[in-house]
Amino acid sequence: MTYPRPIELLAPAKNAETAIEAIKHGADAIYIGAPTNGARAAAANSIADIKSVVQFAHLFNARVYVTVNTIIYDHELKAVEKMIQELYKIGVDAIIVQDMAVLNMNIPPIALHASTQCDTRTPDKAKFLEAAGFSQIVPARELTIEETAAICSAVNVPVEVFVHGALCVSYSGACYASLATTGRSANRGECAQLCRLPYTLFDKDGKELIKNRHLLSLKDLNRIADIEKLLTAGVTSFKIEGRLKDVNYVKNVVAAYREAIDSIIKANPELYTRASSGTSRLTFTPDLSKSFNRGFTGYFTGSPQPSTKIASFNSPKWIGEKIGTVRSSSPSSLIINTRETINNGDGLGYFDTDGKFCGFRVNKAEGGKIYPATPVSLSPGTEIFRNNNKSWNDKLSADTATRTLDIEITLRVKPDLVIIDIKDEDGNTLTATAPAEIFPAAKPQETRQNEILAKTGATIYKVVKITNLAAGMFIPSSILTNLRRDALEKLDKLRLNNHKYTYRLPAKPDVRKFIEGKTLSAGENISNAIAEKFYRDLGAKAASKAFECNKNSIKKGTPLMTTRYCLRRECGKCLKTPEGAQWKAPLTIKSGNYTFALTFDCANCRMNVNHT
Repeated sequence: MTYPRPIELLAPAKNAETAIEAIKHGADAIYIGAPTNGARAAAANSIADIKSVVQFAHLFNARVYVTVNTIIYDHELKAVEKMIQELYKIGVDAIIVQDMAVLNMNIPPIALHASTQCDTRTPDKAKFLEAAGFSQIVPARELTIEETAAICSAVNVPVEVFVHGALCVSYSGACYASLATTGRSANRGECAQLCRLPYTLFDKDGKELIKNRHLLSLKDLNRIADIEKLLTAGVTSFKIEGRLKDVNYVKNVVAAYREAIDSIIKANPELYTRASSGTSRLTFTPDLSKSFNRGFTGYFTGSPQPSTKIASFNSPKWIGEKIGTVRSSSPSSLIINTRETINNGDGLGYFDTDGKFCGFRVNKAEGGKIYPATPVSLSPGTEIFRNNNKSWNDKLSADTATRTLDIEITLRVKPDLVIIDIKDEDGNTLTATAPAEIFPAAKPQETRQNEILAKTGATIYKVVKITNLAAGMFIPSSILTNLRRDALEKLDKLRLNNHKYTYRLPAKPDVRKFIEGKTLSAGENISNAIAEKFYRDLGAKAASKAFECNKNSIKKGTPLMTTRYCLRRECGKCLKTPEGAQWKAPLTIKSGNYTFALTFDCANCRMNVNHT
C-alpha cells in the first residue's frame, strides 16, 4: 500500500442529472445503472447518458462505475457482451458485476468490480475474487470493522464498503423470497421488497406473539461516525446506497460524507488524500436527518451483536423528524407544540391508535394554526413528525453546489504574439497563443487584463493566481478574451486525455485452489453456460443451476433469506438467554398470503427465513 492513500467517496445515481450533481457536491466516483442487467431494474440508463456523465466526471478525475450486476441468462450473454464493449468505448472506468460469466466474455480490459451481490463475507471469498481478476471488492454490509479489516488485509485491491442508506435484511445475493413468492428475482434487479411488509409472528402453538409489525424491515445504515475506524481497517472506497433515490437526497448525503471524509484527510495528510480533484462549495449545510431514512443504525459495524435496535417495526417508510406534539385539534385545524416553523406544503404525519403511520399535507400555516389539506382529528399529546420539509426541499432543488479546479495563469507576449500559460491544481500545463499587433500602452493595463483573465464564466475553473508579464503592453480586450476561452477549452481536452484508467487485472495462477473439488449449490447463482464452464474449468466437482433457472427447485424448508439480523435478539428473546424459552419454536411469520418459517443458527448467530 502506498501513502498517502487515495480515498474514494462513491455516490449513487439513478440518472445523468443525479450523477452530475453528485460529482458537483463532492463525489470522487459515481455508480450508475447500465441499459440492462443492473440490480435496480428501475434505474437503467442509455449509453448516451452515461457518456455525458463520463465526460463531466473525468474533468475532475472522478470515476464512473456502471452496474451490470444481475445474474445473466444464456439468451442475454451476447447482448451483455456487446453492451460492455460499448461502455468501454465511451470511457467508463469499471463495471460492477455479480455473474462470473463476465470474466470469460469477449470484452475489452475494462476494470471489474465485485458487487456486494457476490456475497463476500470472508477473506477467502475476497481472495478468490481478486485471484479471478476483480479490481475492487464490495463485501457484505453485515460485517464488523474487525471482519472488514481481515478482508482488507487479505487482498491487495481496494475494498469498498457501504456506509449509508437502505439495508437488505438478507445477505445480498442470497435472498430468494421475492423469487419464490412473486417470481421477481432480487438477483435480477426486480425485488418485491417482501422484507418491508407488515408481519404477524406466531409460535409453535399458533399463538400470536406480535401482530402486524414490520418485523423484517431494517433501519437505514449510517456509518458517518465510523469513517476513521473504517479507514484504519483498510477501506478505500465509501459507498452510499440509493440508485432509486431522488437528486435532493444524493446532494445532501454526498455533501455530508464529503465534509466528514475531508476533515479526516486534512488531519492526516500523510495517510490519506482525495481520489479526485476540485473543490465543492455549497449553498446549504448538510443534514442527514433531513433526507429519507427509516431511523439510523450502525448495523454490525461495532460488534457482532448490536447493543441497539436495528429494525424499524413501526413503519417501512420515512416518518420524518419529530417536531412536536398536538396541543389541540379540530377537523379543520390543529395547534402543535413546536419550536419549528411549519410551512405551507409541508408533509406531516402521526401514528394512529392502531399503530399505523398516517400523513397529511399542510394547506396553510398561519397564526399558530395548521390547516390540513384533508381533515384530521388528533388527540392532544399525539406526536407529530415532518417527512416533507418544503423549505428544505426548495433549497435543495436550487443550484446548491459548484465544483471548481484551481488554475494559475501567466500572461506574456512576444512580437506580434499574445501567450497564455496555464497550470492546474493537478500539474497539467498548456500554452495557448494568438497573433496580435502589440504595442506599448499609454496607461497601465494590468488591472484590465487581470479582470479579463479571471473571468472563467461557466467553466469549472477558478483562477487563484495571475502572473502578468505584459502589463505594459496594450492587448485588445477581444483578443485576450478569446485567447482565455480557447485556453480553457484546451485545458478541458487535456484533462480528459490525461484521465488515468485502471484496467482489468489478469487472473492469478492460484485461482483454481479456491474452487477445485467443490460442489457448488444453487446459492452460487449460476444462471448460464459460460458461468458454469468458468467454475468447471477451475475444477468444481458439480455446479447446480441458480434457483432463477428453475423456480420449482425451491423446496419447502429452503432458506429464502439468510440474515445476521435476528428477530429473537431484536425482541429480547434470544435462545441463549432465559427469555428465549418464552417463544416456543418453531416460529412463523405471516403477511397476507405469504408465510415463512424462521429457524435460528445460534452457533453462528444467524437467522433463516424459510420457504413453507
